[in-house]
Amino acid sequence: MAYKKEDASAAGLFVRQIALREALPPDHYVAALPVTRHLSRRPIAFTAPVTFFVGENGAGKSTLIEALAIAMGFNPEGGSKNFNFSTENSHSSLHEYLRVSRGPHRPRDGFFLRAESFYNVASSIDQMDREGGLGAPVINSYGGVSLHRQSHGESFLSLVENRFGGSGLYILDEPEAALSPIGILRLMYNMHALEMDHSQFIISTHSPMLMAYPGAQILEITPEEIRPVPWQEAEHVRITREFLAAPDRMLRQMWDGQDC
Repeated sequence: MAYKKEDASAAGLFVRQIALREALPPDHYVAALPVTRHLSRRPIAFTAPVTFFVGENGAGKSTLIEALAIAMGFNPEGGSKNFNFSTENSHSSLHEYLRVSRGPHRPRDGFFLRAESFYNVASSIDQMDREGGLGAPVINSYGGVSLHRQSHGESFLSLVENRFGGSGLYILDEPEAALSPIGILRLMYNMHALEMDHSQFIISTHSPMLMAYPGAQILEITPEEIRPVPWQEAEHVRITREFLAAPDRMLRQMWDGQDC
């Protein structure tokens, strides 16, 4: 089906809402995460082509991102829907309880990027090319150079710039982990081009720079709620701004046991 440019809006999203099909068992370790507790009370609606989940460590951002990716058919350790390798079965079963409301269109492309297991994705690509039998080398779709022969940040950007093809659903878990500030800007540049090509991004992040992406939906997970916030009011942005304005003062307060 042909897409119109206006489909790069909430009306053209591939994932519109996520909710729980049923309550998790109370002794399930994921049930105690703030994001799961909130999701049990209210669905999460996506309102923009780019959505960021932000919050403190332990809020459940990566667990939710992982569950959504698996529910959408991606390999738990990352990659496209064609990847099926597994090095360690460490993902939660939250995806089994997740109900995903989808838009009228299906993505033509997609990828699940998680920083902690991207090494395994790179190894799987090299293994597929060593085994052959798939026609053109798989690595050609990733820039033609083994991702293991590039730095962590270079391989991330090579993936985005060469493999992401547009009209896609891209689920990214802390993509800024290996990127310099310039690298984050390059990522945002490519995200914009892909958004204009009818793509949707769902991202967990701690990066105030990345959160500044124009028009993005920022969902901040706190112990009390999941709330949409403007960029300038996000907790990570506030703390970073205060630190950059007076790093010595903030560090002295921290060392003296005062609240920052």
